[in-house]
Amino acid sequence: MKGITILSGGMDSATLAYFNADRGIDQAFISFDYGQKHVKELSSAGVIAAKLRCTHRVVDLKSVTPLLKGSALTDDKNVNMPEGFYAEENMRLTVVPNRNAMMLSIAWAAGIAEQADIVYYGAHAGDHYIYEDCRPEFVASLSHAFLLGTHGLKPSGIMAPFIEMDKAQILKVGLELKVPYESTWTCYKGRTVACGVCGSCQERLEAFAKAGIDDPLPYENRRLIPKRAEISA
Repeated sequence: MKGITILSGGMDSATLAYFNADRGIDQAFISFDYGQKHVKELSSAGVIAAKLRCTHRVVDLKSVTPLLKGSALTDDKNVNMPEGFYAEENMRLTVVPNRNAMMLSIAWAAGIAEQADIVYYGAHAGDHYIYEDCRPEFVASLSHAFLLGTHGLKPSGIMAPFIEMDKAQILKVGLELKVPYESTWTCYKGRTVACGVCGSCQERLEAFAKAGIDDPLPYENRRLIPKRAEISA
């Protein structure tokens, strides 16, 4: 089985990469530079690819960045990075318009060129609240549309093995597979050291806390910020 795996350099895609490797998938990795503030994640993607001895390509989408206004991940001038629990309403500021559709479309094209059987995507249930393009119905619909447009050609579909799992469940899988989480990057602020307070850091720290182990990454702040529901209770 041959696959194209979207590898951001974060926890979820790194776990997916090791999950596929454990299943004997012959995979090539594809990453995207879309002008994200946390472009440091691409270095982590390269490290993971090297550890698994797989081909890794980074696609430059920075020419699209000026069109992606209003997102805290790409807009330096107008939007500050929100902090606090990942599923709070303010985390919608991290939505990048149509990002996953663009990435999946390019990964699909690469899959056709490479005669891959499947395109693999690390969406998970924790993203459903904020990111509509991480929901099962989106993935199924987009896969169907791609198949309609490339009838008779590989790949045969998009697979998102973790789409019904939360971050803690994915971490459990990754720990069993010995994923080198010290080589991954999650922080949306993209500093030298992870901030610990952005929604992405908070979700990661919460997953490790549920697992009862320390995250191997250094942080400026490791304190979990209470959720609004916990504060009001």
